[in-house]
Amino acid sequence: MLLAGAGAAALAAGALTVTTANAAPEAPTAKTFSSASAAELASKLTSDIKGDAGSYYDAKAEQLVVNVTDDAAKEKVEAAGAKARVVEHTLSQLTSAKDALTRNDVTGTARAVDVKSNKVVVTADSTVKGAELAELKKQIKAQDGKAELKRTNGKFTTKIAGGDAIWGGNGRCSLGFNVTTADGKPGFLTAGHCTTAISSWSDSQGGQPIAESGDGKFPGADYGIATYTGDTDHPSEVNLYDGGTQAISGAGEAQVGQKVTRSGSTTQVHDGTVKALDASVSYPEGTVDGLIQTDVCAEPGDSGGSLFAGDKALGLTSGGSGDCSSGGETYFQPVPAALDALGAKIG
Repeated sequence: MLLAGAGAAALAAGALTVTTANAAPEAPTAKTFSSASAAELASKLTSDIKGDAGSYYDAKAEQLVVNVTDDAAKEKVEAAGAKARVVEHTLSQLTSAKDALTRNDVTGTARAVDVKSNKVVVTADSTVKGAELAELKKQIKAQDGKAELKRTNGKFTTKIAGGDAIWGGNGRCSLGFNVTTADGKPGFLTAGHCTTAISSWSDSQGGQPIAESGDGKFPGADYGIATYTGDTDHPSEVNLYDGGTQAISGAGEAQVGQKVTRSGSTTQVHDGTVKALDASVSYPEGTVDGLIQTDVCAEPGDSGGSLFAGDKALGLTSGGSGDCSSGGETYFQPVPAALDALGAKIG
């Protein structure tokens, strides 16, 4: 993840009075917000609005944009200092359309509600062709304008092969965030497709084990946890490589339009923007739901790595298409959902 000229100066006083009396009232000027304060206001407004249609943060203008479907909601949004945008479909309608498309998912596709276009965007990778592509187009058409098709030249894959690199067996992933496990021990979060494939981790290729994989989930979701087995230093921070480190104080919820940073052991640090939430991606191994969609690039080995904004942990690198040479899109497992499921906490 977007004048009329001035009236003649010779207007008579009476005509000017009539024109002014009949002029429509100007909409309140939208206020500027930080990303965090915009997210807080968005949560309050969308919970109060009947027929919520979603919201996003315009980082360039520093404004909160809230989609509405009626005048009453428009007035409420503008009175709160946000920018109201009238759209056709509610978030509930679009979510239902996305769920219907997910039930008939095709491997090599991703589905997400795009609040800016007010549609479900179905992205098909280069492997989707022939009869599968024709069936996908048929499914999209059946949604009566609520969905649209987008193609990507890459192939949707998990990124196994991070701030820091973690090694196990014949694979390499990236450490996401250091945590305290449910039983009070030090550990770390990474991708579920990493911990379900590899049971023991080292901080160097062929090195001694420093952690053992524990609970996790993949597919369905994409989170996993590992517990440190020795006295490995485990600060609550992300490796910025040439830029030092970023301290992490806790987890946060991603917001559409938010500027974010990813750190991983293959491609190191890259920035981008959140494009959608609650995305579903159908990898060859199965479908993963509830993901954060971004335009940040990633490559194999970046799996499990950190997505963050400031000192808040947002996501764990799951997969996507493209690379950091040609560009692409990457999807992330939200950290708050992973922490809740595992009973862990940041730090």
